[in-house]
Amino acid sequence: MNKEQLYNDLKKQILTLVLEPGTSLDEQSLSERYSISRTPLREVFRKLAGEGYLNIVNNRGASVSSMNHKVVRDFFVTAPMLYAAVGRLAAENARPEQIDAMKLAQSRFRQASADADAGEMVYWNDQFHSLMGDMADNPYLLPSYNRLLIDHARISQTFYRPRNTDMSDRVNTAVDHHEQMIEAIEQGDSQRMVDLIVEHWELSHDLMDYFVRPDPLPITELASL
Repeated sequence: MNKEQLYNDLKKQILTLVLEPGTSLDEQSLSERYSISRTPLREVFRKLAGEGYLNIVNNRGASVSSMNHKVVRDFFVTAPMLYAAVGRLAAENARPEQIDAMKLAQSRFRQASADADAGEMVYWNDQFHSLMGDMADNPYLLPSYNRLLIDHARISQTFYRPRNTDMSDRVNTAVDHHEQMIEAIEQGDSQRMVDLIVEHWELSHDLMDYFVRPDPLPITELASL
């Protein structure tokens, strides 16, 4: 396996919580599993750390970026502002080849939604919005935006594991929002794009506390404590 394959594999595992926040990465086991030497492995670690997926501490190795209370709070404060700014710039600056790539990511996201494949939905939703950041083409916004996308993917896992009709309807609405965003970008309609970003954010924002809190214990189990 080459470095690019390893990079993409670890990135996907982090986004889909196969590797949970705070998990330490064992160089020896990864080196053996992926048949890659320590030097390129560490290069992949450094690249992921630079993008916000990993933390590297001297003499302690690499671990998956944590998601403590402050991280989650900062996410909620910052995300709407950055998403709207990036969406506006994407509509103004998108190139045809970037729009084609976004359409491909959207087709994969739509198919994953139809298949109820939560892991693929998380991954292709992230790819869709990552491409939006590339379209915005702003060196000041992009690092922060990409860091937000990492935690958005991890926080919203439950959103793509619908437990009832309401959740399924919300996923379908998210798919439709993506289609409308592509149209707004193709038309260069930056205000429409901002409006869609706000709708898209609100779609999940009002359920975020549901996503991050654990399911309650049954009353019968509580009574026995």
